[in-house]
Amino acid sequence: MTNHRLAHALSGAVKWRKALDLVVLVAATAVTRIVFRSHYLYDIDSVNFALALHRYDPSSHQPHPPGYFLYVLLGRLVNLIYHDANVAFVAISIVFSCAAVAMIYVLTEGWFGRNAALFSGLIFLFSPLAWFHGTVALTYIVEAFFSALVGYLCWRIYCGAARYVLPAALALGIAAGFRPSSALFLCPLFWFSLRRVGWKQLASGTGLLLLTSLAWFIPMARIGGGSGYASSLLSLWLTVPSRESFFNSSVLNALARALVIVGIGFLSFGCAVLLPLQRTRQTDADDGRKATFTLVWIMPGLLFFVFIYLKFVNSGYLLILLPPGCSWMGIWAANWYANLPLPRARKILLIGCCAVANAAIFVFAPVYCSYGEVRRFERELGEIVSALPQIAPAEMTMIVGLDSHFLGYRHAGYYLPAYLTVQFPEVQLAMGKRVFAMRNQDTRLRAQLAAGSIREFIIFPLPAGNPEYSRYMALVRGRFPPGDLRLVVRDGHEFALGPIEDLHFLFPVCAPLPNGGVYGK
Repeated sequence: MTNHRLAHALSGAVKWRKALDLVVLVAATAVTRIVFRSHYLYDIDSVNFALALHRYDPSSHQPHPPGYFLYVLLGRLVNLIYHDANVAFVAISIVFSCAAVAMIYVLTEGWFGRNAALFSGLIFLFSPLAWFHGTVALTYIVEAFFSALVGYLCWRIYCGAARYVLPAALALGIAAGFRPSSALFLCPLFWFSLRRVGWKQLASGTGLLLLTSLAWFIPMARIGGGSGYASSLLSLWLTVPSRESFFNSSVLNALARALVIVGIGFLSFGCAVLLPLQRTRQTDADDGRKATFTLVWIMPGLLFFVFIYLKFVNSGYLLILLPPGCSWMGIWAANWYANLPLPRARKILLIGCCAVANAAIFVFAPVYCSYGEVRRFERELGEIVSALPQIAPAEMTMIVGLDSHFLGYRHAGYYLPAYLTVQFPEVQLAMGKRVFAMRNQDTRLRAQLAAGSIREFIIFPLPAGNPEYSRYMALVRGRFPPGDLRLVVRDGHEFALGPIEDLHFLFPVCAPLPNGGVYGK
């Protein structure tokens, strides 16, 4: 009886410590994300999501295809509280960051025990890339949570617990409603985990996954315009990813993407990337099954990112692979800690130094996903939005914004809603050449635009100090005859203005006629 009570007390103490771990990790994640949260819509996609809060239309990129239907609906719900699109979506990112660290802890604890789980949570907490995505209005950290949740449920199924089939199917269907790419990357894992269940469970799981997906896809297609939605999705695919895939470009592109993935790995794990270099790592007999399961989990994503599409500015794509990565890094970190020939105080000090180094990467690294770059962008956007109305009045001026992730036409149109803002260049759709045009935070595809009182256009400046942006802006300005553009400098930003009659140099098909009256044909 005494032994039974002792065992029960020890079990209770272990559960209490695990619960305390979770509370500390979730609280630390929440605090670090709140303190460093963004205050403006950071990325072009962030603006697309914000626009969708008022009118959902993927054909005009409110938001961009494939639509992110459940993410937008959740944003609308949260926005009822905050009445600010960026605050609403950042709040979602913070909540899902907390949920992600909890799921990673639970997954790792089930695989490798409490010590490994604690390290895996710390690795996620101080991951520069995960930290960044917990502070901005983007969907990638939401996908990371669903990857951890679906992965955990699929592991339980893989271990013989058939009762998790329906929860896994439901979670995967909902995940696809937030980011449809989740279905592409996680369905192989789901069906792999069903190998050991009966046909009845296989059919019910697949059926529930289909029903859950249809529950959001049908209303999304109806609201999004049906054939217009399909056309816009195809247009986006043909314009961006399909042009750079392994099948119609050089093999060097695939090698370059593989190197980008390595670089993103450094941003994902920081100092923890050194852990796989240990000469000896303790393993157990079940690690082979976990390794196989992990490979099925990550390979669809890796193959897609290497052979189909990935850019560094889309580093968040890799967050779907972060949960299993954190779990394995967690066990390697636990083994390293246990075998390190140092006093406990020095071990803790060394871990603290690694955490500080990761935090420094997040705060100071000269990459788009650092806190410093976010603050620089927000400062530039605020200066431009303040200066532009002093240079050109809205009733007489059209803003030409460039197709850029940062300080592009989306930011111009959203933060200067009184202006007519158009995107350069024209886009090729099934219906012909069109221009994205924004006014009052709403987007329309236009072939003909009424001139009204507009007499000139102003080119919205790109981020300063970036050679690539400078070269691109020089190419845009080079389209005009010498002397036609006049330059105005305010707060260190250069604004180029030109007569509305010159706009056909940027928009050969949809440009205004020299005699005025109508834009395009």
